Amino acid sequence: MEENQQAPQTEQDVHDRIRQQIAENPVLLYMKGSPKLPSCGFSAQASQALMGCGKPFAYVDVLQNPDIRAELPKIAEWPTFPQLWIGGELVGGCDIILEMFQQGELQPLVEEASPEQPEQ
Repeated sequence: MEENQQAPQTEQDVHDRIRQQIAENPVLLYMKGSPKLPSCGFSAQASQALMGCGKPFAYVDVLQNPDIRAELPKIAEWPTFPQLWIGGELVGGCDIILEMFQQGELQPLVEEASPEQPEQ
């Protein structure tokens, strides 16, 4: 008899998935909800600042991914969400994102990390 159920993900599987997401997405926001429908004020502010940079960015809704929500703080050594990762490095949470945006420091980081969109 064959089992069609997937094996439960180990902590290592989740860590590998997180590292892969960070590696594959030059600008990645782990947040609660989505940029269009954020589920917390901090995630809303962080995604607004990122959208203000005018470049595409990836996001992961940690409310839809409880395994990532549980494990990412261990990898990042950062306990809260949102978390912004640029070029594989943790930038920080909402306060840091907003401060960098207001100081004009976030935009060049995002522009540098974002691959140019191919011309249509």
